[in-house]
Parts: sequence; structure tokens; C-alpha cells
Amino acid sequence: MELLVVVIAIILGLIFGSFFNVCIYRIPLDMSVVSPPSHCPNCGRNLPFWLNVPLLTYVVLRGRCWFCRQPISLQYPLVEALTGLLFGAAAYRFGLSPALAGALLLISLLVPITFIDLEHQIIPDRFSLTGIVLGLAGAWWWVPMPWWESLLGAFLGWFSLWLVAAGYYYATGRDGMGGGDLKLLAMLGAFLGYKALLPIILLSSLSGAVIGLGLVAWKGKDGRYAIPFGPFLAVGGLIYLFFGVQLIELYWSLMLPS
Repeated sequence: MELLVVVIAIILGLIFGSFFNVCIYRIPLDMSVVSPPSHCPNCGRNLPFWLNVPLLTYVVLRGRCWFCRQPISLQYPLVEALTGLLFGAAAYRFGLSPALAGALLLISLLVPITFIDLEHQIIPDRFSLTGIVLGLAGAWWWVPMPWWESLLGAFLGWFSLWLVAAGYYYATGRDGMGGGDLKLLAMLGAFLGYKALLPIILLSSLSGAVIGLGLVAWKGKDGRYAIPFGPFLAVGGLIYLFFGVQLIELYWSLMLPS
């Protein structure tokens, strides 16, 4: 039964991942996600259902459009595979429980947010603000936790990054963090509660520092890079979603060794 649930979750993840690709491409361009139908971005030909099978179509066509033979971006199978793996991992971690519903909903928000921010360096409000509302409305059910922990998590998530952004602007005279990042952390706080914020910020900062140092080593120390912070917040949120309890236990074991 558990294996069946995981397999079904992976299949659903692949299907949802295909839809997320539509959102990632169209929403930043202010296009409808339902009309026109799926089509090749190169030649504009509509894709029949048999050319829209997640992952399989990309493999069979060897990464090229059936009609014009132009390359298909690797992002499409990557988003589908990532969503399928995350859905499957959530089903394995939480089983058939209210927590699974919350995990799948949070993943469904974080995947498109991540790829939109990577490409366009924006986090659309329709994801973050909707996520805050959903988190506040349902976190008590799928975590579960008192409603005030979710509300406090949303407020502190926004306020903590606002302090960082204000301090950076005061020190440098430049904007170092967009409003989308503030709302994204508020969304994570609404879903996971205020206790999740510090681990998420630490994990995000650590992963961002590693990637930043890697870019400096690759491109040279004199280069400046506008690296969006949203994907790192998303990674931190996903790590906490799956391993939050273990992370807190590890922290206290290091702080208070027996």
C-alpha cells in the first residue's frame, strides 16, 4: 500500500510538473495558463496529447520538437522529474495523512517560484500571497500547530528579511533583496510556523554562500552577480519540510551535549 501511494504520487508529480512548466513560461509574460493550448515555443505548433507525456516525450524525441526539430529546453524534463521526485518523497515521508496534503501544496508553490525567480528574478505575488493565505488557513490541520504559530511565522518571516534588506540598504545604498523574498519567507512561515524560520534562513544563507563562492572562484573575484535568493529560501524550506524535526534535535544535541 505504501509503495502504491508513492508511485501514484510520483505520477501525479510528473503531471503537475508539466503544468508547472506552463506556469513558469507564461506567468512572467502575463499570459493565460490555459489558453492557447500547449505549443512549441519555437514554431508555435500546438502539441497533441501524445506529444505532451511528461519525461517520456522528451526522451523519445531526443530533446527536439516533433515539428520543427528545434531543441527543447532541458528545463522542461528537469521540472517534471523534480516535481515527481518531491511528490514521491513527500508520500514516502508523510504517508496518507493531512501532512501530505500540506507538503504537496507547499511543493507545488515552491517549484514554479524557484524556476521563475532563477530566470526572471521575480517572485509573482499570485504564488507567494496565495501561499500565505493557504498556509494561514490550513497549517493548523496538516502540521498541526496552533493558528498563532502560523500567523507569527508569516509576520516574522516578512519582518526578519525586511530588517536585513533595510540594513543592507542603509550600509551600501543599494537594494540587496526584493520584496518577493520577504513574501516568500512569510509564506514558509505560514506553512511551517515561526520555529522553522531560523533553520530555513541558516540553510538558505549557507547554500547561497557556497554557490556564491563557487561563482567567484569560477568567474573571478571582481565580478558581480545578481543571484536571486528565492531559490535558496525554497531549498531551505524543503529541507525543513522533510527533516525539520531531525534538524532541531541535532541542534539541541550540539548545544546541550549529554
